[in-house]
Amino acid sequence: MLATAVALAAFALGRIPGLTGFSPLILAILIGILFRAVAGMPARARPGVVLSMRSLLRLAIVLLGLQLTAGQVAEVGLAGIAVIVVTVVCTFGFTVGLGRLMGLERGLTELIAAGTSICGASAVVAANTVTRARDEDVAYAVACVTVFGSVAMIIYPLLAGPIGLDPNAYGIWAGASIHEVAQVVAAAFQGGSEAGEIGSVAKLSRVMMLAPVVVALSLLASRRVHRGGDTGGQGRTPVPWFVLGFIGMVCINSVVAIPMEAKAVTTAATTFLLSLALAGMGLETDLAKLRARGLRPLALGGIASLFIAGFSLGLIKAFL
Repeated sequence: MLATAVALAAFALGRIPGLTGFSPLILAILIGILFRAVAGMPARARPGVVLSMRSLLRLAIVLLGLQLTAGQVAEVGLAGIAVIVVTVVCTFGFTVGLGRLMGLERGLTELIAAGTSICGASAVVAANTVTRARDEDVAYAVACVTVFGSVAMIIYPLLAGPIGLDPNAYGIWAGASIHEVAQVVAAAFQGGSEAGEIGSVAKLSRVMMLAPVVVALSLLASRRVHRGGDTGGQGRTPVPWFVLGFIGMVCINSVVAIPMEAKAVTTAATTFLLSLALAGMGLETDLAKLRARGLRPLALGGIASLFIAGFSLGLIKAFL
């Protein structure tokens, strides 16, 4: 009930003018953190909060697959898909490598890498199902992608003209490099309806990369367990079965004509379940521990955001 109240507050706050560009996911974790800082975390509410952070999160990721079809991916074109895939892989690798050089903890680095390279807060919480970082690390990673995704949402429309991008190229650039889906939509449609539509599809195609990245993180975590390395305090690494559910939903959505009314319901349910998960993360986050992380992770998020923007733009200029 507490996590639900926080999620509902996030939806209500998102309707206020000036905050409509922020997704309920982002607002939910911020409200959760603020609630804990002011009122504390009731012990009797913790089992429900954990349920939101774990089981309901996995269900939300499965339902996320209903927002994407193989046909939508095809609309971006082979060149566009190649740009997205290469951008995701290189951004993730660059961020993880830089985080290691900066001496940051593996878990926090992987969460920032996932959020920056794929789909913001959704990718952060999905990656954490196998990374198993601390709740404060999840909150920090979400804060990073929120801050820099919001900056990109404002700056990208101002750059489309000066750097000579047509609506198609601008839409793919926004979809391939801005973090949150809501931020992509807000930025892409400022370039016109064509840019907005192609940007939305490009972003959803990028969301498809969530499945292989989570599987890859799971395999890496398994290797660390077998080698006796860092397991985040856990005895074994979970198999991300929910990823198979995500892929299955994409396949179903590609071959079955799901009514628009039903899709609207599942989309709303997915967003609400993800908001519940982020509300739980916020309620579990201790601000004192968050401050103790310092500014280096924020610097990593900023550099990673600049990398994905510049790298994807270079690919678009070269091949599209």
